[in-house]
Parts: sequence; structure tokens; C-alpha cells
Amino acid sequence: MRLIKSTIILIIILLVSGGTFYWRGINSVADKNGQDVQFLISSGESVKQIGKNLTEAKLVKSEFYFKAYVWKNELEAKFQAGEYVLNPSFSIKKIVKILTGGEAQSKERTIKIIEGWNIREISQYFEKEGMFQSEELLELVGFPQVDYRTNKEMPNPKNYASQFDFLADKPAYYGLEGYLFPDTYRIFKDATLDDIVLKMLDNFDKKLTPEMRAEIARQGKTIYEIITMASLVEKEVRAEDDMKIVSGIFWDRIKNKQALESCATLAYVLAVNKPQYTAEDTKIDSPYNTYQNRGLPPGPISNPGLKAIKAAIYPTYTDYNYFLSRPDTGETVFAKTYEEHVRNKAKYLK
Repeated sequence: MRLIKSTIILIIILLVSGGTFYWRGINSVADKNGQDVQFLISSGESVKQIGKNLTEAKLVKSEFYFKAYVWKNELEAKFQAGEYVLNPSFSIKKIVKILTGGEAQSKERTIKIIEGWNIREISQYFEKEGMFQSEELLELVGFPQVDYRTNKEMPNPKNYASQFDFLADKPAYYGLEGYLFPDTYRIFKDATLDDIVLKMLDNFDKKLTPEMRAEIARQGKTIYEIITMASLVEKEVRAEDDMKIVSGIFWDRIKNKQALESCATLAYVLAVNKPQYTAEDTKIDSPYNTYQNRGLPPGPISNPGLKAIKAAIYPTYTDYNYFLSRPDTGETVFAKTYEEHVRNKAKYLK
């Protein structure tokens, strides 16, 4: 009887001791002052191999306790391939949770370029996202409104015309304003600015279909003229149908040798958006000021989306001659006569 009691006591001691060692093992850390380590799980790796790799990377002290914890909790099938950031100060429990919870460090990131952003706004977005300094993009693709024929002190932007035939009719002395196609992109985190620009230009190349290019040629226009018009339309109105009507109004003004009088061009030159620009604003000296200069501006004033590009190619011609956008709703209000337009301005642009 005494022997049985002694045996039971011994078993209990062993169980308690084993449980204590196990608890300590899975909660121990390899180095409480350790630095972050990149750790990779390849597809198909076994628990044994993962444990060995963790031990060799000095992320865990004991491969035994790692495997014991995984098997006890039936987590063998839960490990996910990917690249992780681990630290020797993490316990085995925490490391297993990360490796089985899908917390892999993605090698990619998402960027979203908004329709109608100009190049400076895109560059500021990159800087805000902590990707690049704002000036880096401008140095690569060209500063807004700069004619590099007359700005000899500034280094010319990179010329991508040899890689994309849609750039053939773009004057080489202007930057890529208008061609950085707005969209949501997945890029590698270590992507260079050149990689990102190439991705945007490639997207533009795909979006401008052979049918669209054929129609541009049929009209006797250039892609550069279409993108310039689309950049105005993109900034003037929101709705797709309104874009087509405004495009028709602008093409008619060019045909009739009238000034476009696009407020969007004033916003581009002045770098400020106003509900209504003053008479003094309309007199600013700039080739992009379409109140003072007839025809299209020298180049695009924004990077238009597909709807605006299609509107520039396929305009809707109407009896309307004037339009404005209501500041409160964004609705486009059209007018056939100048008198009607003046009344609309008095009503909506107070």
C-alpha cells in the first residue's frame, strides 16, 4: 500500500514537473534584447524543418518545445508560406501564432492614383506615403508647366517615347503630365520610381485601345491633343455624360476660334481652386491660361481617367455653349446663351 502511494506521488511530481518545464519552455524567449529577423517559410515545409530553421536563426531556444507545442495544439497544417518578421524576444507561443495566423510580411503594397491628379499631386502623395521625396518624381517625369527648351538649367526628364508609341506625338520638351494613368496599383515595396512610372505608362497603353487610336487618327487629331482635352474635361465636370457635352463645347470653341475659357487651366496655373475666378485671375500671364490664349493649352493639366479620355474622343455635340459646376452639389448647369449663363452664375456661384 505504501509502495502504491509512493508511486502515485512520484507520478504526480513528474507530471507537475513536466508541465512546469513545458510551460516554461513554450513561454521562454531566445533573447529578450534581440533584433528583428526576416524569416521565410517555403511552400511545403514540414514542422520539423520549420523548427530547425527557427533554431538555426536563434529565434527559439528549443526545437523540441516548438514541435511539442505545435503537435499538442494540432497546428501542423496551419503554417502558411511567406516572409515574416520575427524577434528572438518572442515566445514560442507568439511565434507559432504569427506563423499560423497569416501575418506574413507582404512584399507588395497598394497605391491609388486619383483621376485628375496632376504630377505634383502624385509626387506629394508618394512623399506622404513615405515612398519617395516629392521632387524625385518631378525630376524623373518633368515639372508641371515647364518647357525644357527654355529652361536649360533644369535637367531634362527621362524620355520614354522609345518604349511606348503613344508618346510619339508628345513634344519631348514637356514632361509626362497627362500620361500617368490613374488607377489602383499593386507594386513591390522595393519598386523604384522608374518601375512605377513604367507600370502607369503600360496601363495607359492597354487602356487606349486600337479602336480609340483609330478614331483619333480618323478625326485628324493627335493622342497628345486628346489627352490635353481629356485633362481639361476631367477637371471641369464629374459625370460621364456631362464630360461628353463639355468636350463637345470645347471642341466647338476651338473650331470657331474661340477661347476655351477653362477655369481648370486657371486652377492649374494658380495652384488654387476657387468657385469663381476674378477678372484679374483670368489675365495671368501663362501659356496655360485659356482665357488669354486660344486653342488647347500647351499640354495636359492633369492625368485623366478613361471616362474623360473617351469623352475627348467621342464628344456629344449640343446647342449648349456655356456651363458651370455648382459648388454645393457638383452638378453641371448648362446654358445656351451668354445671358442665361450669367444668370446661372448669379444663382449658383454666390
